[in-house]
Amino acid sequence: MTTVAWFHCFAGIAGDMALGSLVDAGADLPSVLRIVERVPIGGWSVSASDVMRNGIGATRIEVAASESGIVRTYAHIRGLLEEARLPTRVLERSLAVFERLAVVEGRLHRRPMSQVHFHEVGGVDAIVDIVGTCAALEVLGVDAVCSSAVATGVGMIRSAHGLLPNPAPAVVGLLSGIPSYGVDLSVELTTPTGAALLAALGSGFGPMPAMTISASGFGAGMREHEHLPNLCQVIVGTAAADADGAGGAPVMELAANLDDATGEILAHAVTALLDAGALDAWLTPVVMKKGRPGHVVTALCDAALADQVTRVLMAETGTLGVRGRTVSRWLVSRSSTSVSVSGLPVRVKVSPGRVKAEHDDAARVARLTGQPLREVARQAEDAWRSGDWSSSDDDAG
Repeated sequence: MTTVAWFHCFAGIAGDMALGSLVDAGADLPSVLRIVERVPIGGWSVSASDVMRNGIGATRIEVAASESGIVRTYAHIRGLLEEARLPTRVLERSLAVFERLAVVEGRLHRRPMSQVHFHEVGGVDAIVDIVGTCAALEVLGVDAVCSSAVATGVGMIRSAHGLLPNPAPAVVGLLSGIPSYGVDLSVELTTPTGAALLAALGSGFGPMPAMTISASGFGAGMREHEHLPNLCQVIVGTAAADADGAGGAPVMELAANLDDATGEILAHAVTALLDAGALDAWLTPVVMKKGRPGHVVTALCDAALADQVTRVLMAETGTLGVRGRTVSRWLVSRSSTSVSVSGLPVRVKVSPGRVKAEHDDAARVARLTGQPLREVARQAEDAWRSGDWSSSDDDAG
């Protein structure tokens, strides 16, 4: 089932507000901080407090950090995160957020991504907010992130570069393609950190999607506004398509046309896409312009991994472009069970009316025993039918 987190940004969004809303919705803060503590930076602590904003109870997250005056580059932060041995999805999401920031900052300051110097967003508190938010999403088991239209303020704001227009240029760049609107408040409602979280992790923007709600929470900003509660709301639930079986779970379908790749490159690309987190990947032969034979390389993936899978598709094939669309995916529940063939374990997948041996396991046993592959697979499937199981766990497919 797909667990969705929808952020309601009626008063904008900042890193501490996003993290606070997820903690308020039930993400266990000690569990979140244990993940953040893997990042090799020190001199920080996090506190959470219950506050009221215009009559609404919320969680206020505050990061206390002893800064050393270090101005970190994108390359530096990427190195810190890769060294941290974070859970896979936390690492992927955190890297995606900082990459979005680096792309926008590089464009603004006319320098390569690796040389971008992060000021506010490179500070310890911003790193904790970003990695903490990604960790909180993981603690809650969130598969997809989406958001309402995003509110921004007006006037001028003060930054490390001096006075800047509000919303800040980085926020404007990050919100490109995301519905947003101005509120007549001379306050920075949406920060670069908050905008980057949405830009990197958001798979859809607009009204709350159809879901069965399981939790909700409010994260509070530092200031109090007279007529607008300074809050970011998150609503967590199961996508309605998963909950009632009436529709398919949304996934991204990414594809590229190729007419100059060898079979070896195409086969390697499919393997690389699966290693990058694609749910499935395949090749389709086609006839392209001027009668040239070609192939379409296609991958299915969760929306949160679309950027990562796209980069792998481009890097491995050399394609000049990738197209994508959201499609529905219907799943049949299945379980994975281990049986014994010639004293060696072979996993089998079991779904209603069908049992199938895991190819890699069966091939390994065939190599070790000298038996034909199809014979090993038959023995494994017969072992399951006879009730000779060694272990079992559910697999949503």
